[in-house]
Amino acid sequence: MASLNVGNLGEYLREQRRNAQLSLRQLADAAGVSNPYLSQIERGLRKPSADILQQLAKALRISAETLYVQAGMLDEREREELETRAVILADPSINERQKQVLLQIYDSFRKENALDTEAPESDSEPAAGPASASDSGRAARADGGSGVTHPHTD
Repeated sequence: MASLNVGNLGEYLREQRRNAQLSLRQLADAAGVSNPYLSQIERGLRKPSADILQQLAKALRISAETLYVQAGMLDEREREELETRAVILADPSINERQKQVLLQIYDSFRKENALDTEAPESDSEPAAGPASASDSGRAARADGGSGVTHPHTD
């Protein structure tokens, strides 16, 4: 787990609180934390737990994962994955079996793409690389070395 980036988290929380037009006291009350404790978090003096971040996120009506990313507790990709899963699971238009199948497909695509990005460069080299240059040289020799193709005359 990454170290907590408390300064940026505090600034981010303050910005979110102001956007929500809440006073420090109002947010503290809504999140169930003390006013001085919230003030210390916003000033970068305290490192809140994941539970406190979740309470603050709920009070601010933002995703807890967003706060976890700001705090350095969660990678941005992990947050996106969690949010995608949450949207799928919350969709009332599909049944539970369909949700599970969709999540399995999603997981398989993520794994496939992760393997593609981990492949060595030599394996993922485009076909138009150095081999193509030698192929064109062979083509030039086959037509007399000029590199220009001539139509057949009958």
